[in-house]
Amino acid sequence: MTEDFAVFTPKRVVEELDRYIIGQNKAKRAVAIALRNRLRRKLLPADVREEIAPKNILMIGPTGVGKTEIARRLAKLCGAPFVKVEATKYTEVGYVGRDVESMIRDLMAAGYRMVMEEMSSSVKGDAEHRTEERLLDLLLPGLGAKPDGATAGSPLIAPAGHNDTREKFRKMLKDGLLEDKEVEVQVSAQAAPTVELFAGQQMEELESAFSGLASIFGGKKKKKVVAIKDARRLILEEESERLVDKDRASTEARERVEQSGIVFIDEIDKIATREGKSGGMDVSREGVQRDILPIVEGSKVTTKYGIVDTTHVLFIAAGAFNVSKPSDLIPELQGRFPIRVELEALSAADFRRILTEPENALVTQYTQLLGTEGVGLSFSEAAVERLASIAEKANSRTENIGARRLHTIMEHLLEDVSFDAPEMGGQKVEITPDFVEARFKGIFESEDLAKFIL
Repeated sequence: MTEDFAVFTPKRVVEELDRYIIGQNKAKRAVAIALRNRLRRKLLPADVREEIAPKNILMIGPTGVGKTEIARRLAKLCGAPFVKVEATKYTEVGYVGRDVESMIRDLMAAGYRMVMEEMSSSVKGDAEHRTEERLLDLLLPGLGAKPDGATAGSPLIAPAGHNDTREKFRKMLKDGLLEDKEVEVQVSAQAAPTVELFAGQQMEELESAFSGLASIFGGKKKKKVVAIKDARRLILEEESERLVDKDRASTEARERVEQSGIVFIDEIDKIATREGKSGGMDVSREGVQRDILPIVEGSKVTTKYGIVDTTHVLFIAAGAFNVSKPSDLIPELQGRFPIRVELEALSAADFRRILTEPENALVTQYTQLLGTEGVGLSFSEAAVERLASIAEKANSRTENIGARRLHTIMEHLLEDVSFDAPEMGGQKVEITPDFVEARFKGIFESEDLAKFIL
């Protein structure tokens, strides 16, 4: 905790976000402060700590300007459980759709997976050793195979010469000489898929009941013939799961979700009731808001990993608010998102930076992708400037979809090169302003053509 407090200063968090997201400093500062307040809260006495709730954030801005990415990168930066949901997927009880509590069940599932991965890493060495022993048992059936109830790696009284054979096979395994050899393994049968329309809490209770029965009766197994490379993965997963204390994982995941979980609610503007309208769909929208309200205020939600208290979960809501406005949300919900930040539409200068500056910049991605075919792709600065101005123009002439427009533009620009790349090994392709003009010639002269292509 002390280490996190020293590392995650607001300035440092903004600097880290700058590596992946261009601009939007107001939003970055808001989430950086929210994260810092979380760390500050953990240092307070218990009685004071419980009284301090997170200040939830409402991001207002068009699509494709970085709202989701800011929240996702923040969660990844601090190792917090994170889930993105869309407000339009939820409906009032009685209507077809997901109930709002499912967002917390999804968050808890994400937290549990995160903790299980960490715990599996801590027992990786032991799990790999057990996996190796089980693979040797499969490769050498009948030669000193373990008696019923024996664990992997337990000492045996082996027949004469068996140990030498086993060690030879062990070396062949380690040298990768048996990867394609097939063996018969027993694997757990896959559970039936969850039915989305089933009431959320009832589904959780049913899943818990069935998982309990599976643990009592050992679960359903089936035999499968697979190559050693696939058997190793299956057995390693099984051994890792066997070595991890699932009760401890559930407890730790629940603690992490309650104290540092982040829920990103997108398209919240789509459930706002427009001013002066009532009835029909607007009644349903208001109902969804009222269902979301207790979750954001702080309530206890039943999940198959235990009851989760949402009081200290950080909620970040976002919407374009083209038709509605934040004041169209019900007053109680507005009050639960006290921090409002407006994200700016992207300019040509922003598009130019997005193309080249971030660690996952599009120019870098395409250069590396075509590099796998032996094609040397390079972009002149003037070409990048031209692409940025085309993106800005396309967003202003058609629907403004923010940085996502660049994906469409880059695909159209490099369509021929990507198609012919397997036959172009060793060639160099320089993207110049003339190259760009040739690819986009005539598109903006026709409004319909611009909408269709870009």
